[in-house]
Amino acid sequence: MPQRHGHPAAPIAELAPRLLLHVFLPFSTGYFLSFLFRSINAVIAQDLMRDVSIGASGLGLLTAAFFAGFALVQIPLGVMLDRFGAARVQAGLLTIAAVGAALFALAHSASALVTARALIGLGCAGGLMAAFKAIVKWYPPDRLSLVNGCYLAVGGLGAIAATSPIEAALTLTDWRGLFVTLSVLSLASALLIYFVVPRGDAADAPPSLGRQVGELRQILRDRLFWRLAPISVMGMGGTLAIQGLWAGPWLTDVAGLSRSDAALRLLALSIAMTAGFLLNGYAADRLRQRGVSTLSVMAWGTMISTLALALIALGVDLEGWWHWVLLGLTGQVTAIVYPALSRHFGSAFAGRAGTCNTLLVFLGIFVLQFSMGAIIDLWPREANGTYPRQAYQAAFATVISGLILSLVWLMRPGADKASAIARQL
Repeated sequence: MPQRHGHPAAPIAELAPRLLLHVFLPFSTGYFLSFLFRSINAVIAQDLMRDVSIGASGLGLLTAAFFAGFALVQIPLGVMLDRFGAARVQAGLLTIAAVGAALFALAHSASALVTARALIGLGCAGGLMAAFKAIVKWYPPDRLSLVNGCYLAVGGLGAIAATSPIEAALTLTDWRGLFVTLSVLSLASALLIYFVVPRGDAADAPPSLGRQVGELRQILRDRLFWRLAPISVMGMGGTLAIQGLWAGPWLTDVAGLSRSDAALRLLALSIAMTAGFLLNGYAADRLRQRGVSTLSVMAWGTMISTLALALIALGVDLEGWWHWVLLGLTGQVTAIVYPALSRHFGSAFAGRAGTCNTLLVFLGIFVLQFSMGAIIDLWPREANGTYPRQAYQAAFATVISGLILSLVWLMRPGADKASAIARQL
């Protein structure tokens, strides 16, 4: 078993294979499945709308239910991780995801699908923070940035799997068969984590619930937290709302692509997003060493992703790939808010600050995916069952407007303490 860093341990070259097998890979299976679950509806959207007889707003609510379930667990998640440890909590949550996926496969009504997808989201809620807790426990401090970046990239691989590979799998089975398979894989991941990951990361004397609630209030009253929150929600949330659902229908309804060609564009978007997780973090660290603040990197990256999304919405080069790749590379740049929050709040509060931010991001995705569907449903379907371009343009415009407003909020001038701290992050 790997040893806890801070105690005498083997050199990292000898320890790395054990850490990979006992910590990194078990948690990676769950995080991979989490991203696959959250992105899969972009490919099976037309099948769901046909088989369950729902419109765009129903599809938006159904897909967004994942993020509602995910968000609801974020605050108690930090408490559970401290009290019971990462392996127990993540294994239990993934078992819930397995149940949700099985129920999704068996559901025949929109309400049953929404409930099942919410359970899947709840079960996937610990994929990031549980692993981060275990990584901090078992990996040496000077390897954390690299390991965290690699772990985030695994999520991108899950998003990649939810594109052309899922489209290929649909030639062998239907969406119900896919979710039966995903249920089995989720349960297998839960068992792997429970039996392979070492224990020892639960707090010996966790703080009282009252103290933890008081510390949460301290985070939520912090002015810098609320300066960063809107761009975090609109940057990560807006991109995931589109990548995880509405990019697929846009490509088939507006660009007129076949489902296989649309899946290839989604594949390019997901590959770019995976690369973006690594490149954005690396660039932010290097630029910060040269005096460029994290705030500036988020602002410039968000401006580029907003431009890419605007070009897509305007119908520039409808069958092209390049603007989707640009959106993938820069759309998740606001994920660097997490190390910024850690630096601001310190290690004692970093986990709870992160889960508070994640709660807002996933509530934002829920609202965006559902509201975009409701906007699209304001236009009647055309004779071939598709929605007109204007419907999608109006929906995409809500995300673009939110991104612009969050940029203005982030970069507004000010002499207050929060503004001064933000420029130093």
